[in-house]
Amino acid sequence: MKKIFFTTVVFFIVSCVFAQAPQVKVEAGILEGITLSSGVQSFRGIPFAKPPVGDLRWKEPQAVVPWNGIRKADHFGSSPMQKPIYGDMRFRSSGMSEDCLYLNVWRPKAADEGKLPVLVYFYGGGFNAGDGSENRYDGESFAKEGLIVVTVNYRLGIFGFFAHPALTKESPQHASGNYGLLDQHAALLWVKKNIAAFGGDPDAVTIGGESAGSMSVSAQMASPLSKGLFKRAIGQSGSVFNLRYGTISLSEQEQQGITFADRVNAKELDKLREIPASELLDKASEHGAFATRLIVDGYFLPKSPLAIFEAGEQSKVPLLAGWTSTEAPYTAYMGKSYPSPENYEKLVRTQYGAKADEVLKLYPGKTEMEVIRSSTALASDNFIVYSTWKWLDLQRKNSGQPVFVYIFGKPRPAMQPAYSDVQTGLAGGISKKSEKQPKEKMPEPLPGAFHASDIEYLLGNLKSNDVFAWTDDDYRVSRLGQNYFVNFIKTGDPNGKELSLWPKTLGKDKRMNILNLNVDAKASPEEFRDRYLFLDKLFMDQAQKDRENL
Repeated sequence: MKKIFFTTVVFFIVSCVFAQAPQVKVEAGILEGITLSSGVQSFRGIPFAKPPVGDLRWKEPQAVVPWNGIRKADHFGSSPMQKPIYGDMRFRSSGMSEDCLYLNVWRPKAADEGKLPVLVYFYGGGFNAGDGSENRYDGESFAKEGLIVVTVNYRLGIFGFFAHPALTKESPQHASGNYGLLDQHAALLWVKKNIAAFGGDPDAVTIGGESAGSMSVSAQMASPLSKGLFKRAIGQSGSVFNLRYGTISLSEQEQQGITFADRVNAKELDKLREIPASELLDKASEHGAFATRLIVDGYFLPKSPLAIFEAGEQSKVPLLAGWTSTEAPYTAYMGKSYPSPENYEKLVRTQYGAKADEVLKLYPGKTEMEVIRSSTALASDNFIVYSTWKWLDLQRKNSGQPVFVYIFGKPRPAMQPAYSDVQTGLAGGISKKSEKQPKEKMPEPLPGAFHASDIEYLLGNLKSNDVFAWTDDDYRVSRLGQNYFVNFIKTGDPNGKELSLWPKTLGKDKRMNILNLNVDAKASPEEFRDRYLFLDKLFMDQAQKDRENL
């Protein structure tokens, strides 16, 4: 009897241990994840391609090598090679490596019971920084709402977007560059093949991202390679239709590659591939050495994204996208100049020349406060608002699908006392306050939600950021935004019970309907369409010149 009791106890203990270590069999082998205190199961550091090192540096991602036995998926994979550019990036990875092609999956405890909708999320960071392990992208909150969440690492900077004629020649696709975008595509293929093993529906995938991640979503929508790999799309602040950071031709990026190879005295590919990753990163990070750009390479992007969307050749899926109320502060436009009407008009006339009168009409600056508002808008619109608007406008007119547009307006609260010696930066980061006092005290920036400040709110991860003293209002906005996002990921429509109506916008509508998302949510017709139409003419004129120069 004692033997039976002892055996039963041991069996119970062993069963509990194994219950806390969930296992999943994917195409390459068996994974063992972890169970979080909420019951959500997390699988971390899953390889979705061979390490892009050695001869695989600057090559399209290759199929992962299967493994024997059980692979522990209890820690995040290495971060991609990058410099510490942004102060708000907090990685949970153990370090940085060129061997970085890993993804992470979160699923509800009961995920085995049916096919659940999937969110694949791409991080931001200007294609030069970022990592799928960041707390603000954590998938636990959405998994508790019945979703499968996947975050993806992709190559950055010189490792992800270096083009060179020799690389183009050796490529079976006669293309080079865009390796970071191809990494994302490879991850989507992995999701298509493997997500059912986690309880996810491979035919109900939504792709999403913020800033460069949002630009990535628009690029994946443009690429014929990714057609059919997702059903819906979410973009937070950014697209490839950018006035300053848009796509570049393959020949232009190849020329930059030649110049860089000369700079580092390594003209042959084998010599370039022999440069240690840390040294290559240092050399590429020198001023003027390398500029990361997305490339019309003839393969991932067979032609410009604008041409693809205009022809209706993009992925025709429902799109939910928007921007924050103050993406950039007025100083991003005014620089060190005081925001006086005289200084503002001088800057506008210098930048816009013959079009200055039109700009001053659309962005007036007759008082100091008006200058602050208008220069904030000019900086924000040129930085990222217009490009997001253009993406939405093209999609609604050329896809037959609805778009849902938002402006996120909740300002972050004050910082915790422990962070009294730091300040916020342009892209949402923090840095030490300067001890130097400016010669002329500048007015405070316009209150609002700055670039990247919406991420923790809309993904339900406020608690992961200990810098700010979050209030009940902050958590209210977070729940509100998360509910809209979850509904859209599940159904393609953000609306639901006890939520203010978010009207869709169709191609036939004269103006977009915009949901202003703050402590309360309220929709209204777009207010500044004339501004975007003006910027659109500048963008289209430049696009026409680019076509003529091809």
